[in-house]
Amino acid sequence: MSHTGQITYLGHSTFRLTLPDQRVIYIDPWLEGNPLCPKNEWHPARADYLLLTHAHSDHVGAVPQLTEKFGCKVICNYDLAGVLGEHYPRGQYCGMNIGGTQELDGIMFSMTKAFHTSGFTGPKGLTYGGASAGVVIELAGLATLYHAGDTDVFGDMALIEELYQPKIVMLPIGDHFTMGPQGAAIAARYFQPHSIIPMHYATYPILTGTVEVFKRHLRPDLAEKVRPLAPGQSASWTADGLVA
Repeated sequence: MSHTGQITYLGHSTFRLTLPDQRVIYIDPWLEGNPLCPKNEWHPARADYLLLTHAHSDHVGAVPQLTEKFGCKVICNYDLAGVLGEHYPRGQYCGMNIGGTQELDGIMFSMTKAFHTSGFTGPKGLTYGGASAGVVIELAGLATLYHAGDTDVFGDMALIEELYQPKIVMLPIGDHFTMGPQGAAIAARYFQPHSIIPMHYATYPILTGTVEVFKRHLRPDLAEKVRPLAPGQSASWTADGLVA
């Protein structure tokens, strides 16, 4: 079996991670309705795990579809697990909380702090969706990955680096609802990554942050590590980081 996985960007904050054994993790799955998600990605052939940073519809939009079709394991904060489980009972909910780590089938999932809101809009209207978070994935043979979720920059990102040493760092840059390019550039300084993947930008005109401006705010050594992926584009996930 190859020890190389694959990371596919599906627009906004949605990623599909394909493991070397072909298991599939979706982070913040928003497929149909996502203006940047290619239509051929709207109806996946496989989904084993759904990893959710928070409850907003642009991060959990495909949960009903994917849990109904695949009965996936859903990793999210404890409160959101309860809310989603009530509405979409076909999922296998694995609730946790910030600071915690859980192991599922050889994959380590951790939740970190993020600064954002988290309300779930479901059949009963707006419901509390627990705290927003960032997430870390650790798996033998592959580089540790950190998805910051929707957040502003904060100094405790230095602790995330100290605890997990992620080699792949996914940072929102769009501004308005998250940090913009300047804040994301400061966030990047807290890490020693192999690859930085910008996300949560260009979905709507209100998200004005761009990769070009982000790179201008970065130190030259970090700017060289930015690996923007177009929606639908994949890159190899190795033990060292991302190989585009």
